[in-house]
Amino acid sequence: MNLEKNLMKLFSLPSFRPGQKEAISALMENRHTLAMLPTGTGKSLVYQLPGKLLKGTVIIISPLLSLMQDQVEQMKMNGEKSAVAINSFLNWQERNDVIKNIRKYKFVFISPEMIGTTYILNVLKKLEIGLFVVDEAHCISQWGYDFRPEYQNLGIVRKELGNPLTLALTATATPAIRKDIISSLALEFVEQVIYSVDRPNIALTAEILSSGIEKRKRLEELTNTLQGPGIIYFSSKKLAEQTAAELKQNSGKRINAYHGGMSQEDRILIQQQFLNGQLDIVCATSAFGMGVNKENIRYVIHYHFPTQVESFLQEIGRAGRDRQNSISILLYVPGDETLAYQLTEMELPNELQLNQLRRSLLPYTTYEDWAEKELAWIMEQFTETQWRVLTAYVQPEGKTCKQIEAKLNHFSEFCKNRLAVKKQSIHDMLAWVLLKQCRRSYLTSYFQEKEAPINSVCCDNCGLNMERFYAGQPINDKAELVGDGWKRQLAFILNKRREKADE
Repeated sequence: MNLEKNLMKLFSLPSFRPGQKEAISALMENRHTLAMLPTGTGKSLVYQLPGKLLKGTVIIISPLLSLMQDQVEQMKMNGEKSAVAINSFLNWQERNDVIKNIRKYKFVFISPEMIGTTYILNVLKKLEIGLFVVDEAHCISQWGYDFRPEYQNLGIVRKELGNPLTLALTATATPAIRKDIISSLALEFVEQVIYSVDRPNIALTAEILSSGIEKRKRLEELTNTLQGPGIIYFSSKKLAEQTAAELKQNSGKRINAYHGGMSQEDRILIQQQFLNGQLDIVCATSAFGMGVNKENIRYVIHYHFPTQVESFLQEIGRAGRDRQNSISILLYVPGDETLAYQLTEMELPNELQLNQLRRSLLPYTTYEDWAEKELAWIMEQFTETQWRVLTAYVQPEGKTCKQIEAKLNHFSEFCKNRLAVKKQSIHDMLAWVLLKQCRRSYLTSYFQEKEAPINSVCCDNCGLNMERFYAGQPINDKAELVGDGWKRQLAFILNKRREKADE
C-alpha cells in the first residue's frame, strides 16, 4: 500500500512527519502499536489515516472533554463528518441520538470513565471495531506524571471488546512507564515506535530572579520584546487573570486569560481568537494547550514552577510546531518550588481525611446504608479531584463497609507511594532549573535517550543569544548541528565569545 499516496489523497499532505509512517505501517500490518512521538508531530494523523483505510469503527479514548471536543471540531473542519464525541457536552437527547445511530460514525471519541459503564460498553460490543486508540497513554501508569485511575480499567475494556487492534499514543513516557502501558492494556507482540522527546528548534532557558517583584518586571520585559504569539503558564487561575489584565493594560497587546474555571463558551472563544491570530498572548493554566494546534507560537513562559519534567515538556511543546525557532523561558525565584509541593500534596487525600472516612463507616454494614446518611457530608471533606481518585480506586458501590475499609488501607499506601514519586518529580525539575550544564542533555538523559546534538538555539548554558527571539528578528535561520563531548564544550566557548563580540 502506498501510504504517501493516501496521505495526499485523504489529507492533502505531501509527506509524513517523524514517526508517523512507521506507526501507521505497523497498524496497517495489524500489529498493536505504542507510539511515543514528540509534541507537535501530529499524533492524531497516526489514527486518522489508518482509521479511514481500515474497516470498522475507530474508538479513541481521550482524558479531557475539551481535548476530544477540539479534535472532533478539527476533523469536521477538515471534511470528516463521521466523527463524534460522547461526553457531558451532549444533552440527554443528543446522547441518545448518537448512541441510536452509532454505526453511522467512523470515529468515536469517549472518556475512560464513560467507556467503562455497562450500558456504553454493551453498545460498543455490537460494533466492528477496526482500531482502539488510547490517547495520552501515559495516564495509564500509576507512576506516570498524569495518572488517571479510570485509565487502569482499559485493559478490561479491551478484552470485553474482543481485543481489537490497539494504538497507544504519548509524547512523554520513560521506558518504565512504556512497559507499564503495555502491561496495563494486556498487549502482546507490540510494535514500539519511539522518537526522542527533544524538540531541537525550541531553545531552553531558565532565569533565576531575586524576588517576585523582579519576576513580574522581567515578565513585562519579555512580553514587550519577544516575537509572538506566546503562552504564559500559571498554577493559579486568579493570578493568570490578574496578570493578563495588567499586561494588557501596560503593553497594549491583545491578551486574555484561560483556565478551567471559565465557562465552556468563554474557553472556546479565547481558544478560537488565539488560533485565528486575534490574541497575541494567552495567560493560562495547564487547562490550555492540549488540542490547540497553532503552528506559529514563538514562546512559552512558565511563571510558576512546573511540578514535573513531563508536563513541562508537554507545555513547551506548544511552541514551534511550524519547525521554526522558538523559545521556552522558565522564571524562577528561590522557594518557588514550595507551591509545587503544596499543590502535589493536595492532589490526593491525606491520612487525616482518610481516617475521617474510616470512622464514618464504623456504624454501617453496607455502602448503601452509609451513603444514605454520610455521603454528602464526607464529600465536603475532599476536593473534587481527591474524591474522584478515591472512588475510582476503591469502587465502593456494592461493597460492605469492611471491604471498603480494606480497600482504603491499600489506597492509603498508594497515596504515600504516589506522593513520593511526585515529590521526586519536583526535585528533578528543580535540578534542571539549577543546572549549569546543557539543559537539553539533561532532558534526553531523563528519558534514557542518547545525548542530543546541540545547535545555536540549544539553551542558555550553551551560549544562547536571546536577541534572536526578539520582535523583528528572523526566526527561520537553520542552526548547524554540533556533535557531542569536546565538540559540545567547544561550541559553548565559541558561542560565549560570539556574544561578547556582539556586545
